[in-house]
Amino acid sequence: MTTKQSALNWFEIPSVNFDRAVQFYGDILGKPLHQEVSGGIPNGVFPYEAGDDSYAIGGAVIYDERVKPSMGGTTPYLNCNGKLSEVVGRVEAAGGKLLLPTTPTGFGSIAIIVDSEGNRVGLHSY
Repeated sequence: MTTKQSALNWFEIPSVNFDRAVQFYGDILGKPLHQEVSGGIPNGVFPYEAGDDSYAIGGAVIYDERVKPSMGGTTPYLNCNGKLSEVVGRVEAAGGKLLLPTTPTGFGSIAIIVDSEGNRVGLHSY
């Protein structure tokens, strides 16, 4: 069995209000996040599917008092699976802000938002 590799295998988006953040992402993506506690840290895990060899890239909204939301630093991009317009259309009603409207790139289209917690997050779709 060949193991696939990627530069990314997990990401975490910090929150100050975990329930609000989980609701925000569930609302904009149109799918609930799976909630669990890992290492004492609440996680709202984004939906993802493992491949045939259990290879998958996943991530979660977390609540950890040591980590604070930020507009600076790394910008994770969430896969909108061909539904970028729908997801962007739900951002403001869910409590976020649109920073960069849908913009075509050489690898699909992106939009940049500020989530309910103050994080800068990208949205991507082919």
